[in-house]
Amino acid sequence: MSAWHYFNPVNISFGAGEISKIGTLIKNRRYLLVTHPDAPMLPWIEQVKAAAGAPLAVINEIEPNPSLAMLERVCGKLDQANIVPEVIVALGGGSVIDSAKFLAAGHGQYQIVYDYLQSGSEITQTSLPIIAVPTTSGTGSDLTKWATIWDLEADRKLSLNRPDLYAEAIIIDPVITQSLPWSVTLASGLDALSHALESIWNINANPVTRNFAIAAARDILKALPRLQLDLNDTEARSQMAMGATNAGLAFSNTQTALAHNISYPITLHYKLAHGIACSFCLPEVMRTAIGVSADCDQAIAAIFGDLQKAPQTLRAFLNSLGAPARPEEIGIGKREWQNIVQAAFTGQRGQNFIGTIDKFPF
Repeated sequence: MSAWHYFNPVNISFGAGEISKIGTLIKNRRYLLVTHPDAPMLPWIEQVKAAAGAPLAVINEIEPNPSLAMLERVCGKLDQANIVPEVIVALGGGSVIDSAKFLAAGHGQYQIVYDYLQSGSEITQTSLPIIAVPTTSGTGSDLTKWATIWDLEADRKLSLNRPDLYAEAIIIDPVITQSLPWSVTLASGLDALSHALESIWNINANPVTRNFAIAAARDILKALPRLQLDLNDTEARSQMAMGATNAGLAFSNTQTALAHNISYPITLHYKLAHGIACSFCLPEVMRTAIGVSADCDQAIAAIFGDLQKAPQTLRAFLNSLGAPARPEEIGIGKREWQNIVQAAFTGQRGQNFIGTIDKFPF
């Protein structure tokens, strides 16, 4: 067995009702609450306030796929109000947690982080600590040290990646996810499945990440069909949350791979939810990966059974959930699809992939 390394410093609290304990994590520190403007968030915002006291401010204008323009507006408001928190609480999905990381890295100052993203200029101060309470089961941002930020004017995706952006602590409370509609449940769930599988066919995979990924995929494959039939299935919600957590623990050490690189231009240009954009091509990516690595093949077989039938099994699963099966269903033509895939192989995440483009089934 070759040498390997695994690291994740996040303090995890998992279980129904765990959000009530957030006050013990905040520890009387002055905190900024970053969240969504949606009505279902209101009871959970009140729970945080009841457990930890009033925040310095509530930032509730976070948009999906956080952009530089949106974050500049938020930072401007914080600066104008002279709000200086000791800790940031992120209550929401991946967009909220990614936005909290941007605010944490710059202590609410926009230009510092903007310069880092644009030119790699050093951020000398340590990021503010983050306590994350994910309200979806899927993005994994609560367990990683990076955030995805979108520069819509320049038509590109930026990655904020710093070792001090791991959350200090997270609370995974499956009860919070019970109000999610099917569309969000599906997109976030398929994002988690993508994280699990992408960490398997990955040059950075190791025995620990593979074990997390196998457990994650098994839970997600069982939970999503149950939630499709009954969004109030509490056992399936808990299983889905556990799957997303294990997927986060897996890809926090490997990063993602080819399917995610394929997804970025699709999310940007076709406004397709990220979880759908990165999962619809997973069977084709899997076909490309099979046969390259015995460890990868063994992990895929542990999840799907018959290795050679695994891509068809996965495609049938995605079809049963209503996910698109072909690029043309999204509006992508053959030539454009080839260009997207070819570019994805050369991108940063694509280079994590163990397969080669000559095997990709266009």
